[in-house]
Amino acid sequence: MNKIYPSAAAALRGIVRDSQLLAVGGFGLCGIPEALIDALRDSGKKDLTVISNNAGVDGFGLGKLLESRQIKKMISSYVGENKEFERQFLAGELELEFTPQGTLAEKLRAGGAGIPAFYVRTGVGTLVAQGKESRVFDGHAYILEHALVPDVSLVKAYKADRSGNLIFRRTARNFNPAVAMAGKITVVEVEEIVENGTFDPDAVHLPGIYVNRIVLNATPEKRIEKRTLSEKKGA
Repeated sequence: MNKIYPSAAAALRGIVRDSQLLAVGGFGLCGIPEALIDALRDSGKKDLTVISNNAGVDGFGLGKLLESRQIKKMISSYVGENKEFERQFLAGELELEFTPQGTLAEKLRAGGAGIPAFYVRTGVGTLVAQGKESRVFDGHAYILEHALVPDVSLVKAYKADRSGNLIFRRTARNFNPAVAMAGKITVVEVEEIVENGTFDPDAVHLPGIYVNRIVLNATPEKRIEKRTLSEKKGA
């Protein structure tokens, strides 16, 4: 089975549709699948519900899909870097399911592991708990959180072999493995594709059984979300 596609657009063809539930890896702008996000924007698919730790920034990452008005709902943990997100949300144009970061990671992990729901203490007594089932264990209140199983997951990895075994690079790993495992169909954007047998099996971060399609993007922009410089003394 050939998992390698010639372009991001080709990798999404036939699997993305209006009104889908999608998950996108990354943390801020670190480890986001840049080419796949652009291809999703260019596909014109709309009314999307997108699971991602945050929503990119204005004009980059998922911020591009907000500008094109393709997202109707975000399931996110942090949304403070995107003015367009703020504008749409406050205007009632964008739905938000605000989810604590650890809970979001566990909802994705549970989805990939076939666990339908789990109890967690995070969010008890807050807006996060509204409308959710609660129980007491060992004298502590817990709320029931349901797993997330996206129709399509878009993931960024550093390297892949032809079978889809993945290696991530440092902090760019972040949410990507959990997003990959949770998706019914997982598309991965990588900077390098190698032959099968190249990787030491112990070096593989995610096995290829979770990967359906691969696309090469050898030169991603890797934009820095915030850059702070200090003057060098004596300069």
